[in-house]
Amino acid sequence: MINGNEPMAMSRVEAGTGTRPRAQAPRLVLLQGLLGSIMVLLGSYGIGWLASVSPLNRNALLIAVRTEQWGVITSTVVLTLGCWIMFRAWLRLGQELSGWAAGSMRTVRQACWLWGAPLLLCLPIFSRDVFAYIGQGRLVTAGQDPYVDGISTLSNWFQLGADVTWAEAETPYGPLFLMLERFVNMIAGTSPDASVFLFRLVAYAGVVVCMVYVPKLAELHGVSGAKALWITVSNPLFLISFIASAHNDALMVGLAVAGTYYAATRRGILGVVLVTASIGIKPITMVILPFIGLLWAGPGSSWARRFLFWAYTLGLCLGIMAVIGWANGYGFGWLKVMLGTGTGTVFFAPVGLFTNFFSGAFDSLGLESAWVLDVVKIVARLASVAVVLVLMFRGRHSHLVQRLALAFAALVVLSPIIQPWYLLWLLPFFAATGIRDDWQIIWVYFTVAFFIAFGAADQIFIWQFLDALDPWVKHLSTGISWTAMAYLAFLDPRTRRIFVGFWDSVRTAVGTLRRRKEAS
Repeated sequence: MINGNEPMAMSRVEAGTGTRPRAQAPRLVLLQGLLGSIMVLLGSYGIGWLASVSPLNRNALLIAVRTEQWGVITSTVVLTLGCWIMFRAWLRLGQELSGWAAGSMRTVRQACWLWGAPLLLCLPIFSRDVFAYIGQGRLVTAGQDPYVDGISTLSNWFQLGADVTWAEAETPYGPLFLMLERFVNMIAGTSPDASVFLFRLVAYAGVVVCMVYVPKLAELHGVSGAKALWITVSNPLFLISFIASAHNDALMVGLAVAGTYYAATRRGILGVVLVTASIGIKPITMVILPFIGLLWAGPGSSWARRFLFWAYTLGLCLGIMAVIGWANGYGFGWLKVMLGTGTGTVFFAPVGLFTNFFSGAFDSLGLESAWVLDVVKIVARLASVAVVLVLMFRGRHSHLVQRLALAFAALVVLSPIIQPWYLLWLLPFFAATGIRDDWQIIWVYFTVAFFIAFGAADQIFIWQFLDALDPWVKHLSTGISWTAMAYLAFLDPRTRRIFVGFWDSVRTAVGTLRRRKEAS
């Protein structure tokens, strides 16, 4: 398949970096990222999440750093700075490898291994969903239905670390992941720390799958596999959210990328099986099934053949899921949960922005506004379905994976809740089909930076008796993040060249358009 999104080996932005293409990045860049990762590890022991029944809470050193103001403040500073040192190392790695010569793949893989390894030993940061996995595994073991019952039906559920938002919530995860949760529960028993580590190994397996298949998928599109791997897996948001946070999304994404690769290489049955396994982890990837069917049908297929392979794809997927549902006794309960629109929204999601705007307008007029959120969510859901349908039926076969990525993006962007790691669902597909070194890569930098800053400040553990400190350390983390972003964009003698080059290219483009307009 030919890629139309990768027009040149080195773009205007990279040309502005002042670096020449190299086969290997300096050891200093790799060590810098390792230093940042170790700092994140150390900071997590002061402000990362622990179950209240964890034996680590009785460790003398952890008691000191987690119960004293100096320990919490120091941990916040160390963890936040560590994130930005990793971010700078990621930027510098891309600069040093621009041109993506032979040998660059080896260097990017070294970065992935080096920067990811310390995060295996972190306390959970950026999210504590992993503790909900523990509760859901207990539900399965107890013979309850996680698609009906919340974890609050279990005794001592809160002591195992789950957020209260999970108390009455049905699980949004697929039936295959429920089986993994039960397996972890059988091995780890009542130990929350052992459970967290096992779930992290599951997530790490997903990261490794991405390391294998993102470059393979990129090469099918004429895109440098090393560049795609750098954008995706060596990305600090990817490493922190998928390894340190132990999110099951890592396995979901890895299986989806692998399935897409096999479907694109005309091994359709294997592709559908792998994507179905991804749906079994988290059903959101069902949105890519129509595109897997089109890849399986092959280029130049008639509409009759496309519909036939859509039927094959859907039938195989539903057959596998039916077997899994029969085996664990939950049937298609996951489908009912998936079709729900969820509750609430976040301020930076388009649904949240529109809801706040219209609610504010109606409130100012003294009109009822409680209905606004529900209506906006329904409209957004219908809009996302419309986008997916258009992309299913319109577009070139050579752009199928790009169409898949755009359909997935529509579903994510038009959701009421957008978590920092949702970006990582999409990034492998966009990176594999070609992210240009102009505004596109700058947008990736900006989005990754925003969600790093958000995650570092939003998910900080502080004991209740230090509650007065909570807003201050969040402000401290946010201040460090904004200072770091400003430094990297405007002051750092190396990284500022990325952004100076971008703005120079924007000014050049604007000037060219003006001259053309004046000439006409």
